[in-house]
Amino acid sequence: MPDTPAVHVGPGEREELQEAVRRAGGRVADLDGADAVVWAGGPGDLPELPGSVRWVQLPSAGIESWFAAGRVDRERTWTSAAGAYSDAVAEHAVALLLAGVRGLAVSARARTWDAEASAAPQSTLRGTTVAIVGAGGIGRAMVPALTALGASVIAVTRRGHDVPGAELTLPADRTGEVWERADHVILAAPATSETQALVGAEQLAALGPQGWLVNIARGSLVDTGALVDALARGTIAGAALDVTDPEPLPDDHPLWSEPRALITPHVANPPQLQAGGLAARVEENVRRFAAGEELVGLVDVDAGY
Repeated sequence: MPDTPAVHVGPGEREELQEAVRRAGGRVADLDGADAVVWAGGPGDLPELPGSVRWVQLPSAGIESWFAAGRVDRERTWTSAAGAYSDAVAEHAVALLLAGVRGLAVSARARTWDAEASAAPQSTLRGTTVAIVGAGGIGRAMVPALTALGASVIAVTRRGHDVPGAELTLPADRTGEVWERADHVILAAPATSETQALVGAEQLAALGPQGWLVNIARGSLVDTGALVDALARGTIAGAALDVTDPEPLPDDHPLWSEPRALITPHVANPPQLQAGGLAARVEENVRRFAAGEELVGLVDVDAGY
């Protein structure tokens, strides 16, 4: 591994990322002959990589589009931005859950100052159990906020390794247990073939009429038809969604008019908060690359994330 790695940054100048490379001891270079690539665009923008490139840093935490485009290979190391935006997304997820349990999804739509007409069922997070399915960087960042609000946490991770602050951690193959054990569920898992339609009619029925489902991961984790039906029937208390399937959600979709649904248009990680998080990840990983250390956010090609 080179002491002063040559790192290509693109597309375009990307001054904040170039500065991150330099702060970490790297050298900003042209693509030809580069040791590494920091890419802030999409899979369709990435040019063919020369054989000299041994590591590619991607800009997003969810990278299913890169696999779908066939851009992730086994010839070099790939890292995602998983965990780089954890605090911002975790904050949004907890805000959605709070808005749900406190009835804001209904009350905020009221058009008259009538307490009875605009009142919505309210509860509290204090004394409840919240399951985080996919307790990686984002999920772990939720735990202190949830426990500070008086909730206990069940964390689900790929292998079930302990998550600090969680009352219980389960491996992914025991995800089915959380629906009856938790009062509310937050989805933060990657989109893979294993998580496709992870939440369907059976899971929603087990969650029950007091439960809120929050999804800040990917819309494909939820069977949208089953969710629409569960909300209409009152099978669950509500759903707060920053991601949907399909996405964008069509203007005439029934979720828009469902009073138990609270929707934000995939804004948990807004652009104005992304630059700093990605630059910090680039700086850390360039430093590690130069030192021959393990990189942060390593992509598992077999797992698809």
